[in-house]
Amino acid sequence: MSAALVPFYGFPMTRSKKHKKYKMGLQLFTIRDAMERDPIGSLKKVRALGYEDLEIYGYDGEADSYYGFKTADFKKILEDQELTTSSGHYGLPAFFDRPEADLMRYVDQCIEGAHALDQDYITWPWLDPKFRNIESFKQLTGKLNAIGERVKKAGLGFAYHNHGFEFDDHNGQIGYDIILKETDPNLVKLQLDWYWVMHSSKLRPAEWIAKDPERFVMWHIKDMDKVTRDYSELGNGSIDYTTILPEAKLSGLQYYYLEQGGNFAKDSMQSIADSAAYFKQHLQKYL
Repeated sequence: MSAALVPFYGFPMTRSKKHKKYKMGLQLFTIRDAMERDPIGSLKKVRALGYEDLEIYGYDGEADSYYGFKTADFKKILEDQELTTSSGHYGLPAFFDRPEADLMRYVDQCIEGAHALDQDYITWPWLDPKFRNIESFKQLTGKLNAIGERVKKAGLGFAYHNHGFEFDDHNGQIGYDIILKETDPNLVKLQLDWYWVMHSSKLRPAEWIAKDPERFVMWHIKDMDKVTRDYSELGNGSIDYTTILPEAKLSGLQYYYLEQGGNFAKDSMQSIADSAAYFKQHLQKYL
């Protein structure tokens, strides 16, 4: 174990020669425009930039398809490019106010798709603005537990991805606290979006991780514009990841994905190239 310790809001960062080698991941939502125009060509470019693992979005459960390709065909496309996908942001939020039978039917479709792609996680990606209130957060936790139980029985993991609204103060109550406290950590893991924690939370990432160590199995890594606080390419923004990346073992990290939701300096493909180059030079050594 290295003697060099980098302070991280109360937790030391340590590195071991035997630390896990993580694949450099990309959330494909970053290049959604390119994926719509030319999915195969875009994936070829993604792999050429050094990305190895993907988090997908946009699964069509009725058609059993990703990006217009049948699941089996999309799996072959990934294999041809030597790419894997470990997680997917699935359309679960659309079923928030629909009957449980409809939700679970879609969950079963997601399980089938995730298994076909050899994914490890099905991830709940967001919450519609009309449900971003305390009562809805309490309803959400029940749904997350039920989905997590079904997904776990199918041999997969289930996770919740945060944005910034979970950290809004509702008369002293915080949605993310409710999610942490009222979901079963054995059924519902957490995908920590670093940008949104730094953007919207009063607590720093390490403080959230300390509330439930080993539960934050996935990360989204992206930067924040120094002026507008919008998204930015890694290295161009205000988030200094060299001082805030936590020790993976404390978090329970299994996968991470670079992401940029918009505000590209030129275009999405150039942004993932710039972020990959910065990450490999300055940050990959921590993972």
